[in-house]
Amino acid sequence: MLAPKKQKYRRTFRGKNRGLATRGSEINFGQFGLKALTPGLISAAQIEAARKAIAHYTKREGQVWIRIFPDHPVTAKAAGRMGSGKGDVKFYAAKVVPGKILFELGGIGREIAQAALTRAASKLSVKTTFVAKEA
Repeated sequence: MLAPKKQKYRRTFRGKNRGLATRGSEINFGQFGLKALTPGLISAAQIEAARKAIAHYTKREGQVWIRIFPDHPVTAKAAGRMGSGKGDVKFYAAKVVPGKILFELGGIGREIAQAALTRAASKLSVKTTFVAKEA
């Protein structure tokens, strides 16, 4: 499961997730990509499920790049009532804003790539679209 090796702080504030992606909004490695259309949190389990769906459908041909990393700890509600502090870290998630490229594929045909990324998109909690590099 994807998780940071070490962190400065174990638990963080939720923070805001506003704006559009400026960095990570273009295809840099492969020919095809999966781009986020809505903001949200994508858990490490969802990323792994999407990666497995891509690998299974492409029969592990071509190459896959995962462009997001779950570095944001998400905590559960505290065990007690008021005054019992912050809950334990339940999972790690990647903060995603619209325009961010989530996955890239290369070395395979367009139809296979589109079908594989569509299957991967169904595992994620944000709306996405298939994009291809302008050649």
